[in-house]
Amino acid sequence: MNHPNDIQTHLTESVGLKTEAMPVALYTDPAQYEVERERVFRRSWLMVGRVERIPKPDDFFLKELAIFNASVIVTRSDDGTVRAFHNVCAHRSNIVEHRPSGNAKRFVCRYHSWSYNNAGALANVPDEGGFFNLDKKKCGLTPVTVDVWEGWIFVNMAPAPEVSLQEFLGPMADALAGIVYPNPDNCIVLRGEFKANWKAVAENFSEAYHIASIHPKTLGPIYTGRPNPFSRPVSANLYGAHRSMSLWLNTGSQPSEKAKVMRWLFSAGQTVTGTRKGNDVNPITEHESINPTRHAEWSSDVNWFFPNWHLQISANQFWTHEFWPTSANTTVWEARFYNKTPTSVRERLQLEHFTSHITDTMLEDLGNIESMQTGMESGAKSFVHFNESEILCRHGLEQVVKWSSATTARDALG
Repeated sequence: MNHPNDIQTHLTESVGLKTEAMPVALYTDPAQYEVERERVFRRSWLMVGRVERIPKPDDFFLKELAIFNASVIVTRSDDGTVRAFHNVCAHRSNIVEHRPSGNAKRFVCRYHSWSYNNAGALANVPDEGGFFNLDKKKCGLTPVTVDVWEGWIFVNMAPAPEVSLQEFLGPMADALAGIVYPNPDNCIVLRGEFKANWKAVAENFSEAYHIASIHPKTLGPIYTGRPNPFSRPVSANLYGAHRSMSLWLNTGSQPSEKAKVMRWLFSAGQTVTGTRKGNDVNPITEHESINPTRHAEWSSDVNWFFPNWHLQISANQFWTHEFWPTSANTTVWEARFYNKTPTSVRERLQLEHFTSHITDTMLEDLGNIESMQTGMESGAKSFVHFNESEILCRHGLEQVVKWSSATTARDALG
């Protein structure tokens, strides 16, 4: 364990990572993207939502997975089981369900009204007698393998997954088991479409090195300052294909005069990053794997689940990032910030203020990520160079290389 006031300076080598530059082609080569589709994304377990999105029997939501040209129905069937299906009719392969979410005992294809129950079975075929040897038992919705860990729903798009969810998550699942998430049924959703490779987008939200440059007013005062002007992380851990990092907090930061005037817009114990104030304590911070070194100047943990999901935890809230490739150089990003449901006008204004503030921060990232992709595709540089603070980026890229060359998922995890 480190002394509370220490700033780690040799994390990369201490956790066994290499230090050389990495090829730019990993972000730009269309052939690499095709390899990642099959060897990274199709073999991995992919987080698609929390169970609170489908609390009641017959609840459902759609998840669009452009990397597979697939639409997936995630539903809770009448017996309470969470299930997932390809959103494709057995008749002539039309998309069945078009609503993004809802509650339905039947999914009905609008083309010819074939209908399916929420266990995936074909329930009704108009003019069934006009078909030739139709076996309804073989014409249900095509299932997608689904499993749940700690309230998080994962799917695996392989016809037969090579490893279970528990094996895939490995030590990451053990480290983060038992966390009690506050307000898991209420979140604000931010969504953006980036003209950049999915790894470039994910890496932006995986390091604090850029904060002093890109976010000098929004996040800079909180994450940078003496004795840590470039916001070096305070600790990092690798969990097989997955990784975690604890970020530093500038406890000496003082609010601006404008912020003092608008103090009432922040709910008790909350800042724009969700950092606690004073002696406020939230049970989520008591978990042994949250701020594992118990650093006194801790702001939040970034937990990056391979390949494309972040779970970030601070002193009084948690939020997530998803990075979904749509092509070799385009990505859909979704962030969800979980907050309590407002019960007064003041609390609603506080939530709107928080949303505005965090949206401004995300917009500061948007143009920079796309300009980086443009620069990489110019061919001017062949390599990228990672700083100590970009340890999660390096490990993520090394894992992509490993999975891209591995014959099986189990080999990639080894």
